[in-house]
Amino acid sequence: MKKLKHEAELVKEAIRIGGVYMEKRGAGQIEATDSASDKIKAIYLLLVLDKLIQPLAKGEENEPNMKHKLALWISRQLPKGHPLLEE
Repeated sequence: MKKLKHEAELVKEAIRIGGVYMEKRGAGQIEATDSASDKIKAIYLLLVLDKLIQPLAKGEENEPNMKHKLALWISRQLPKGHPLLEE
């Protein structure tokens, strides 16, 4: 798994956008008091359920891999030329 250049910032953006998606879909709401781990897991599972991302292999379902999947997902959603996509 190759780490993306701005992976930490991409994960933050994925949590923000994923939270909005979750709310609009009616699947729940992310609270400010929720831990980062809970937010990551909830958004990852929702995106897998909605078939927007491919699930991780059994045994590979851990927080670093979920973060990486979310970073990849959001990097495909951002417009070309976005500062987080610069190499």
